[in-house]
Amino acid sequence: MTDRTDRPRVRVPSSRLRRAAATAVVAAAALAVGVALPASAAQPHGPGDAVRQGVQRLVGEDRSPAALAAVTGRDGRTRNYTAGVADVRTGAKVPVDGQVRAGSNTKAFTATVVLQLVGEGKVELDAPIERYLPNLVRGEGIDGREITVRQLLQHTSGLPNYTEYIPHDITGENRHTYYQPRTLLDVALARKAQFAPGTNWAYSNTNYVLAGLLIEKVTGRPVAEQITHRVIDRIGLRHTYWPGVGDERIREAHPEGYQVSEPGGPLENITEIDMSWGWAAGQLISTPGDLNRFFSALIGGKLLGKAELAEMRTTVALPAGAGMPTGIRFGLGLTSTELSCGGLAWGHGGTTPGFHTRTGATDDGRAAAVAVTANRGLAPESDAPQDLVDTALCK
Repeated sequence: MTDRTDRPRVRVPSSRLRRAAATAVVAAAALAVGVALPASAAQPHGPGDAVRQGVQRLVGEDRSPAALAAVTGRDGRTRNYTAGVADVRTGAKVPVDGQVRAGSNTKAFTATVVLQLVGEGKVELDAPIERYLPNLVRGEGIDGREITVRQLLQHTSGLPNYTEYIPHDITGENRHTYYQPRTLLDVALARKAQFAPGTNWAYSNTNYVLAGLLIEKVTGRPVAEQITHRVIDRIGLRHTYWPGVGDERIREAHPEGYQVSEPGGPLENITEIDMSWGWAAGQLISTPGDLNRFFSALIGGKLLGKAELAEMRTTVALPAGAGMPTGIRFGLGLTSTELSCGGLAWGHGGTTPGFHTRTGATDDGRAAAVAVTANRGLAPESDAPQDLVDTALCK
């Protein structure tokens, strides 16, 4: 477990590595049979004690191989925390602010670019997607002439969610398959609409495949390039990137990502995977620290004009049984979550094979991002990373 504020890395003695490796073996065995690991001893009390204990619980009680957190205070100072092991086979140390697959946090980046195009007068939020992608969005109960850009970004389009129909493909024998965005869209459009546009809410990655196609059609450039130029480079996110075609690895220092295919099954290393199936809905790689910088810059008005940011922060309540954390509302690629200490945290979150992340930033400059290196299936009854974001912002 590490608590660091921009300190240089220290070489770890071999004896400590041997002890970590032994711990890793025990951790892997416990995870395989569903036994919770004990948290490590608490550190001395201090400003970050609650967060420090929280990342320990994510490894011990919530049974994730590793946990990483970055917490930014009102003064802009960021503290980083880690617990567990980066690799259950070798017991390698978790890199401070290591790279993880950011999953659906990508949606906030995609929505930001769409809203920049709105501010430039190139896209209208309440125009039908048909205007930009004619004759493309058609299916049973599905008509692009009746679905607006706003409804795509806010998940009120009623479009089927393509990832519900290919889960075993993307984590099984086809995990190294490259998917074209149109292939993903075809999977969705072969299904019946969930509801009429604007009449309900349901999370659908299909909405953001269309948002990505919209960006490419309007700009005439790849969505990866547009997100990189308009967002990542603009605010200096040095450890965030869109993987290139065929790039299945994570480039910089990172913990390994794991999944459990069935209850009680063994941990499987799924770090290397072709994330083209996530595309504009979930392909980015980032770090907890970079995610803090992004959401702080976004809600601080550094990426969007006032009118566009206000539209992004206009949220809708979720229906019962939506499967989301309590108190969450959805805007345009951005969520708001009620904090236990009052006020709201703005962010998103992401779950991909091997990684689960939660993020939040406040209007007064606080921010927190938490990542764990196993799918939520290890402890599906809770969302402990989201709870830790609340702790970091409130305590």
